[in-house]
Amino acid sequence: MKYSAGRLRFFSICIIIFAIVLIVKLYFVQVVSSDIYKEKAEHQYVAGANYFDRGTIYFSSKDGTLVPGASVKSGFVLAINPEILTLNSDTQLQAIYDKIANTGAINDSEEFYAKVHKQDDPYEELASKLSTETGQRIENLEIPGVTVYKNKWRIYPGGSMAAQAVGLIGYKGDELAGRYGLERYYENVLKRSGDEAFVNFFAEIFSNIKKSVTPGDSPEGDIVTTIEPSVESFLEDELIKVENTYSSEFSGGVIIDPNTGEIYAMAENPTFNPNDLSSVAEPEVFRNKSIEDRYEMGSIIKALTMAAGIDTGAVTPTTTYNDPGCETLNRKTFCNYDGVSHGNNLTMQTVLNKSLNTGVAFVVSKMGNSKFRDYFKNYGLGDLTGIDLPNEGKSLVSNLDTGRDLEYAQASFGQGIALTPIVTVRALSTLANGGYLITPHLVKEVDYKIGTKKTIEPEKGRQVLKTQTTETISRMLTGVVDNALKNGTVRLPHYSVAAKTGTAQIAKPGGGGYYEDRYLHSFFGYFPSYDPKFLIFLYTYYPKNVQYASETLTDSFIDLTKFLINYYSIPPDRDAPPPPAR
Repeated sequence: MKYSAGRLRFFSICIIIFAIVLIVKLYFVQVVSSDIYKEKAEHQYVAGANYFDRGTIYFSSKDGTLVPGASVKSGFVLAINPEILTLNSDTQLQAIYDKIANTGAINDSEEFYAKVHKQDDPYEELASKLSTETGQRIENLEIPGVTVYKNKWRIYPGGSMAAQAVGLIGYKGDELAGRYGLERYYENVLKRSGDEAFVNFFAEIFSNIKKSVTPGDSPEGDIVTTIEPSVESFLEDELIKVENTYSSEFSGGVIIDPNTGEIYAMAENPTFNPNDLSSVAEPEVFRNKSIEDRYEMGSIIKALTMAAGIDTGAVTPTTTYNDPGCETLNRKTFCNYDGVSHGNNLTMQTVLNKSLNTGVAFVVSKMGNSKFRDYFKNYGLGDLTGIDLPNEGKSLVSNLDTGRDLEYAQASFGQGIALTPIVTVRALSTLANGGYLITPHLVKEVDYKIGTKKTIEPEKGRQVLKTQTTETISRMLTGVVDNALKNGTVRLPHYSVAAKTGTAQIAKPGGGGYYEDRYLHSFFGYFPSYDPKFLIFLYTYYPKNVQYASETLTDSFIDLTKFLINYYSIPPDRDAPPPPAR
């Protein structure tokens, strides 16, 4: 009896498990994937039927409202059966064309007649992506041989907004998938493949392997980004202004929370509209230069050099040096931007205010080459940031390993090392957040089809600078804005803002030195200086008829700063004294 009772219990458990699996399967078929199966049923006898589906990419406004950045739109495809239509006379065909054209679905009579006369082909497509209203009008015509059927396709409601970050889908052979940006990086989350959500659901339940949100092992879902539409739009408008004024080859920008790594905006100009690629001359525009490409950044790197010198105790803001104007190391001479000496007994604050190359080279000489190298590597300049976008480029910092004084001096003012904008943003964020490395990211939440959510928690990395060092460098960079940037005319009376400009000669390809008349301009800043909510990074490549970044990017930075202060209602901080000197 005991043996029989045990067998009965075993079979009962098996039946219960089978019932649970069956119920869950029915749930996925009838609820989660109902639209897919319905469309398959509707289209199984229609040539070229399309039951495309894909997850949504959302932007998130400051109040938490989700705004679709990439979604799926429903409509109709218009198709004809030439075998049936050619039974009509020419006069009747003209009348049929006129009726269809009057709906707005087609406007090319030559294409219509060319396809009508393919008599051996029972299916020819005349138009796709028709609105529901247009499709209904054609269906109401009830013309034999003319058919409309439901269709879905990818749509980007914001047009070109954050295009390089969002990316786009495209065909590679017969495969339609994400090819750039978030569309590619989160392909296995965004794609739709019928029963896969059901399979992944049980894999999640019965596997004790911790799942992470990465391409290849995640169930299907939608993604919620950190991109704020109004901030993104304002940044894009400022980049357009720069392009229109200075005819740069291209410009870019990133607005980030330096404490969490959340990116509010990431933009490039020129850009593209993924809804209409007919005007795209070169696929180069699809690439995200802020992630993939490397540049010698120039004088914004001086802030990192000065912070390292302060952190080691080699210098303080009041340390002085005698400026030679030019200096020769390893038989090669480098100079200040103007090639002249700015005098003796200059403080380190003056070095930043006047952006003196010889001044930061002095900082390196005081701290020593090996310590300088270690700090720059600890900033992560030679590493990948781990941002959730494809094709992140590796910065070129091999000059930090030559052992020659010249390369260390040049690196101190941003020459001889080529950095991606995103790795530069991460390094500069350490100055604003107490000295910690962050992981820049664009997605903050994944909403799975099975009904669960995964929130991307900010990761605070290793501390590379003492907190008191970041307070000191923030105070110095605030002094740059208050007293030096455009002679102090852009100072905000009620807000502390820390910033630095950068102007770097563009290297000739193949190691042939530098162009004399071509520059990369860069600009970074954060605010409020001692409790930063935002860090802005801007760059423009080869602006014409202008030499310094203070001329090209200062106004855009200040306009962005004022916009963010007002948009997010950031309270003034000038009434409170800055942190005491340490």
